[in-house]
Amino acid sequence: MNIMFLFLSVLALIVAWWLSQQRISAKPWLETGPIGDTGVPSVPTSKIGLGVFLAVVGSLFALLMSAYSMRTEMGEWRPAPVPKLLWLNTGALILSSGALQWAQTAAYWGKKDAIRTDLLAGAGFALAFLVGQLVAWRQLDAAGYYLTGNPAAAFFYLITGVHGLHVLGGLVALGRTMDKAWRRIAMGELRLSIELCTLYWHFLLLVWVVFFGLLLMTDPIESDGGLVSLICRIL
Repeated sequence: MNIMFLFLSVLALIVAWWLSQQRISAKPWLETGPIGDTGVPSVPTSKIGLGVFLAVVGSLFALLMSAYSMRTEMGEWRPAPVPKLLWLNTGALILSSGALQWAQTAAYWGKKDAIRTDLLAGAGFALAFLVGQLVAWRQLDAAGYYLTGNPAAAFFYLITGVHGLHVLGGLVALGRTMDKAWRRIAMGELRLSIELCTLYWHFLLLVWVVFFGLLLMTDPIESDGGLVSLICRIL
């Protein structure tokens, strides 16, 4: 349950920060200047919608990982060894997230050529991550850890599968953003689209890193020591 409490704490901090930016303690009847001008920059509706969506999706993953943690303390739990390929997959997702961050920076400076290159790189690394996850599934299956073999394997397939579906959905949105980057549209619209994709990608990376840490913590080979395991145990 620590993961769920941690997630809710982070979510509460984000909401508190956002409310503080909206001047909830302001007294509009004492304001001067044009009507409707509160001095607060308006947040695009799409960005608010994405924030709500991420909160819901984050709650889903937090619940799944909390259930995973609690299930490890019960019987019939036979954790599967973490495929080494997951380290490479994690690197691919980090590079994908980094490429989108570079695309966002390029959009800020209005460099369309750099935007296109970075978006292509982000999509390519994301596809490499998905292919790597499928290969990891095949490796586990070949090692005898089937979907219905034991609870540990079932949780692994379930959580990585749900995460992979969200990456796949993100690729659809990224494809639409790339289409905008190749067409002559206003830079402001393209900048917002890239910013939303980047935020979503960073979120998926965070979810994956937390789950990967859980896997390392329960790995029957690696769980007895190491800095990564120590960090995971603290979390």
